[in-house]
Amino acid sequence: MLEETEITVTDERCPVEAVAEIIGQKWVSLIIRDLAKGPQRFGELQHSIKISPRVLSARLQELEIEGLVSRAIFAEVPPRTEYTLTERGQLLVPLIDEMRRIGQSFI
Repeated sequence: MLEETEITVTDERCPVEAVAEIIGQKWVSLIIRDLAKGPQRFGELQHSIKISPRVLSARLQELEIEGLVSRAIFAEVPPRTEYTLTERGQLLVPLIDEMRRIGQSFI
């Protein structure tokens, strides 16, 4: 006889869901891919990804709020801003690399 399993609903987020919510947003995986190479300026990211400035700015702000990207502003003329992955952001690099590897089978 099979036992019935009681399902308990909790307020805890599923770890898979938490990561999927981040990298599932359009452009985020490409931003992480590019920042994995090292610090990038806004224009470099925009040129590489072919993304509108407004959307790139919004995604970078979201990633900064999530603690995945840091922004450094240099007092130069003209001012220079560079974006880098934080330690937390670096955790996603192996996932992006694996997505790239597996993606080769889909193209």
